Amino acid sequence: MSMPSIAIVGRPNVGKSTIFNRIAGDRISIVEDTPGVTRDRIYAHGEWLGTNFSLIDTGGIDMGDEPFLKQITQQAEVAIDEADVIVFVVSVKEGVTDADEKVAQILYRANKPVVLAVNKADNPELRQQIYDFYALGFGDPYPISGSHGLGLGDLLDAVIKAFPDTEGVVDDDSIRFSLIGRPNVGKSSLVNAMLGEDRVIVSDIAGTTRDAIDTKFVADGTEYTMVDTAGIRKRGKVYENTERYSVMRAMKAIDNSDVVLFVLNAEEGIREQDKRVAGYAHEAGRGIIIVVNKWDTLKKNNQTLHDFEIHVREEFQYLAYAPIVFVSAKTHQRLGELPAMIKTVAGNHAKRVQSSTLNDVIMDAIAMNPTPNDNGKRLRVYFATQVAIQPPTFVLFVNDPDLMHFSYERYLENQIREHFDFTGTPIHIIERHRK
Repeated sequence: MSMPSIAIVGRPNVGKSTIFNRIAGDRISIVEDTPGVTRDRIYAHGEWLGTNFSLIDTGGIDMGDEPFLKQITQQAEVAIDEADVIVFVVSVKEGVTDADEKVAQILYRANKPVVLAVNKADNPELRQQIYDFYALGFGDPYPISGSHGLGLGDLLDAVIKAFPDTEGVVDDDSIRFSLIGRPNVGKSSLVNAMLGEDRVIVSDIAGTTRDAIDTKFVADGTEYTMVDTAGIRKRGKVYENTERYSVMRAMKAIDNSDVVLFVLNAEEGIREQDKRVAGYAHEAGRGIIIVVNKWDTLKKNNQTLHDFEIHVREEFQYLAYAPIVFVSAKTHQRLGELPAMIKTVAGNHAKRVQSSTLNDVIMDAIAMNPTPNDNGKRLRVYFATQVAIQPPTFVLFVNDPDLMHFSYERYLENQIREHFDFTGTPIHIIERHRK
């Protein structure tokens, strides 16, 4: 089931990024008291009272040198497309401005729940001035202070109440995967080639965003759901070609997938945007397959594939667990291998290991390479157990978690991978003090 999403919308300098950082629990976006300074990550996860959601800071979507009103129009349209609930941020200090009314007019047509947040209400006197904002037509305004965190609880309560009702939604047992990558790597060509190669399309399912379609198909008796990155079907939009918008779209697709096909363009090589998108898939804990497309276009010798694979491994060292497959959407080279690879990676992503077997592996690893010693105090590992899947997550009960050096944790991870097939999936190791 897809994660509900919140978009934070408003004119520049009302504090959108400050609120984004507060809700996300980290200083993710750059914040300065100057309009238009948001330049960093615009997509994050948040949680409130046990409800998880994704969070979009539309102020971070770079629209280039477009006129001011055109920028906020485009950012509001992004929110309309992507969000289940929109948080409309205004500032109590400036009151209702013409730009606020412009955003409000766009949001009237959104057909999405809108919660009005009146920011910078840092003291009781300012909080008394929120009543003018009823004129915007979005019901009760919520006075908040993004910089101090005041009022955010009431705001999030209202947002969560406005989330879509998920009762009656049937769980889907198919393997969900998406294709991500920067523009022009050939994602849409790969989608069409995969669906056109002796596949039985079962149905098209409306996705969580307007125009998005998740496509089901069967291959070798296994049902798959191809998660639409939405951007493929959104042609003609002004913001479609902006880098940040395409990255945000990829991030949403990643959140809704079990396995991610990370697509590279063999002709153009590896770019910085590739690293950014792949890093998010890794952080999100999804199964990953690296797909090098347009392999037919290169002049090759006996070393070409080997050299390219080494280059990919050097650039994406944190994806050492991800298999690499060299394909061509044009000639269908190796496309037939992808469904079986996706199934294998999905299985590894959901694999469980018995505690007794896991502890045998960990204790043998410690016997071969003793735990680190810091100032006369040695790390002791008492017990290991798997506590979660997707991705596989292991807890080690130890005498002092601070004694676990990252290099020794990496050693233990390698030992786990050596004994159990976790190809294609990250695994997480957590140290916990044994009381």
